Amino acid sequence: MTSIDFVEHNGSYVTKPRIAVIGAGSFGKNHIRVVRESPNAELAGVLDPDPARAEAANCRIFSSLEELAGNCDAAVVASPTSTHAEIGCRLMESGLDVLVEKPIAHDPASARRLVETAGRCGKVLQVGHLERFNPAVMALEAAVSTPLFFEIHRMSEFSPRSLDVDVVLDLMIHDIDIVLSLTRQMPEEIRAAGILILSPKVDIANVRLQFPGGCIANLTASRVSTERIRKLRLFQPHEYISLDYSRQDAVRFRVTPPMKLDYSPLPVVKDEPLKRELENFFECIQTRAKPRVTGEQGTAALDVAHEILAKIEEHAHRVAAALQAGG
Repeated sequence: MTSIDFVEHNGSYVTKPRIAVIGAGSFGKNHIRVVRESPNAELAGVLDPDPARAEAANCRIFSSLEELAGNCDAAVVASPTSTHAEIGCRLMESGLDVLVEKPIAHDPASARRLVETAGRCGKVLQVGHLERFNPAVMALEAAVSTPLFFEIHRMSEFSPRSLDVDVVLDLMIHDIDIVLSLTRQMPEEIRAAGILILSPKVDIANVRLQFPGGCIANLTASRVSTERIRKLRLFQPHEYISLDYSRQDAVRFRVTPPMKLDYSPLPVVKDEPLKRELENFFECIQTRAKPRVTGEQGTAALDVAHEILAKIEEHAHRVAAALQAGG
């Protein structure tokens, strides 16, 4: 073993974790790139059912989960959402720490199975809610005091990627997770509407979340937009903060005596969120600390997302009934 296989941590040298990536599609390719570039981990290989995608990764190709588990310390699960629970649990039971892409699983029961397995096996379970590592979001966290109202828009042009889930689980779940992390509460009331446009699942949705302390979050997500928009506005006493996820910037607007509007940017050091996310994962592997986005937090976001989908279905039934009644 050469010196490149070690990394300095807290004044001592430890073996770099060997990381495998499961799924070499659009998300998996980025994970492979960042792991390969990191000085704090070693890319052990890739597992993908598509031979061409696996070959394109230009690294060792594993033929099975068993072979992968015997040659790695941890894995990134970037496979279709419906496979997260089965793959993640098998890996943790085989002794690996796991970062699973968002959403954590296809349904809340599967998410809880992942969390239970992580606890029983003593393994790190991190969820890939990438926006939590956006430098602008991290700056926003330090500026939040008493959130009263959120207005969030996440719009994308149509793409055939991720059509195995609807827009709530594909896009909106990022913002659900952020709102839950900033309010530190679960909503007490949910209102939602959504429609199918270009796919067999909901493509655009509008949601209103009400929290016990009176905070309201209004979220809109669309994957049939003509432009890409990633914006959040947070209102709290005497000020509001406007954040652009894509630009990684945030501006605070304050009312100062005598009724003067003052504004200033929040201090943001721009960086690649995926790099921050994976470096957090590598650190947790070494220190056994809790990741920034835990399995429990990923499950909470999924719980709210599924409640939203149920409300969307209720709304669709009411609309259908009204249309039928109207002839």
